[in-house]
Amino acid sequence: MASAYSIDLRGKVLLAYDRGRATKEIATSFGVSPAWARRVKQRRREHGEIAPRAMGGARRLKIDRLRLAALVAEQPDATLAELRERIETPCSVSGIDKALRALALTFKKRRSTRPSRIVPTSRCGVRSGPNGSRPSICIA
Repeated sequence: MASAYSIDLRGKVLLAYDRGRATKEIATSFGVSPAWARRVKQRRREHGEIAPRAMGGARRLKIDRLRLAALVAEQPDATLAELRERIETPCSVSGIDKALRALALTFKKRRSTRPSRIVPTSRCGVRSGPNGSRPSICIA
């Protein structure tokens, strides 16, 4: 994991700005990107500080995983949105997905009908796909 640039480097970059040096020149001499140098200057101007912002950290668990597992056991074909409504905890659909993955529960909808193994389903002459390729199996 990458760590933040030191306060010492940030101070040197800002001192160079204060002396009137250009952003590209500062970036080249200190080995940082021009965008980063501008952000340090912007952070000092807008917030009055040069310390790096907090990075990452522990995320708290919003979703009761035992309740989610019980809901999946009750209705295995429920969609993520349906599970989110039933769990009664304010969270995102992607949060439900992450919780299901953490529980090692597969989330696969059951098909309404089984795919046919003996009857082709594509029509002849119909182009499909991004390149308009012909289907591999045709019905005459």
